[in-house]
Amino acid sequence: MRQRADYREGMSRARQSNDWGFPRWRGYEGAREAAHVRLCDRHGCSERGDCPAPKSPNSPERWYFCQKHAAEYNSGWDYFAGLDAEDAAARENAERRDNSGYSEASHYAWAGSGDGSRSRDEMRALEVLGLDPDADFDAVRKAWRSKAKEVHPDVRPGDAEAAKAFQKIQLAYDVLRSAEERREWKG
Repeated sequence: MRQRADYREGMSRARQSNDWGFPRWRGYEGAREAAHVRLCDRHGCSERGDCPAPKSPNSPERWYFCQKHAAEYNSGWDYFAGLDAEDAAARENAERRDNSGYSEASHYAWAGSGDGSRSRDEMRALEVLGLDPDADFDAVRKAWRSKAKEVHPDVRPGDAEAAKAFQKIQLAYDVLRSAEERREWKG
């Protein structure tokens, strides 16, 4: 029996842990060991270095600077260094061509840019009336009147295309008018 007791004393006792292995139940860097923090590669800087910057063009090696030193490093960076004027212009045109679809964030694709206060239907209605996303209701009313006068069925009787265009314009105005009324009612 004594042997068994000695054996138990020699074993380390297992501790119960609340850590289920999912980051949601513990804070980041919540482990018992020290967290690895990379310092800025600029000599003498003791800030956290979490902004990578290339050491040379087309090189996989990176410097890791703090935000202040990364901005300083990038301000002096010349993307076209070592290229003559023709090659630089050709590369710039190629970059523009390749990245032309990225001029605006993808989540604006459904509505266009704006301040986020208008719904998708309102944005479409503004587009039908040919207005900017930040147009006020007076501009909406003016655009609706001028466009409606052009395609009204009384002005162009028997024209099916004009009637369809008038319905589209009228629907756009109704959407924007009801949205404006909701805003006035809330405010």
